[in-house]
Amino acid sequence: MARLNSYLNFNDQCREAMNFYKDCLGGELTFTTVGESPMASQMPPSMKDAILHASLTIGNNMLMGSDMRRKQVTESDGISLCLNCDSEEEITEFYNNISKGGTVKEPLNEMPGGAKIGVVTDKYGKSWMFYYDANA
Repeated sequence: MARLNSYLNFNDQCREAMNFYKDCLGGELTFTTVGESPMASQMPPSMKDAILHASLTIGNNMLMGSDMRRKQVTESDGISLCLNCDSEEEITEFYNNISKGGTVKEPLNEMPGGAKIGVVTDKYGKSWMFYYDANA
């Protein structure tokens, strides 16, 4: 079955942001810079340290990113990364970690039926929804 992964574009903050996400969520992180790629000779020297591709692998999930979108990236209304957590401890830890330096849009709240939900815009302008259902 196909998997759907998220790909985030940054304004020259990909390395910083992806390291932040790794610190918050764990996983294995890899980077490829423009200077390490076959296209290095075709790009301006000022872009040699820009991130061509980053991958943060967390279990069967992957969060990817790049600095290669050269026009200004702005916060995307209507799009959120949804992190479905396996425990109350996990949702609290991840929510608190991603919230650092960001803006809480909806604090972690228990919903009718026992599910917990919270929404944060992180310090890079990306919207995150956290979800945990103890009954699932």
